[in-house]
Amino acid sequence: MSSDDGDLENQAELEEKTRLINQVLELQHTLEDLSARVDAVKEENLKLKSENQVLGQYIENLMSASSVFQTTDTKSKRK
Repeated sequence: MSSDDGDLENQAELEEKTRLINQVLELQHTLEDLSARVDAVKEENLKLKSENQVLGQYIENLMSASSVFQTTDTKSKRK
């Protein structure tokens, strides 16, 4: 094996290592982006759950104050 063959093998190995390192770095950045997105979605989910609870309570209050929904209770008591 001549020194040229060895140099070519070393060059190919170096290029492969560089390619793999770049791929790993790209995957790390993608993972960081996905993790940030998951955190944002979790935060939005909590906010929406809270808003849904407020709206649910508001609807319950409206229903209890409305005579239309109270009449269904009296009909069920008649049975």
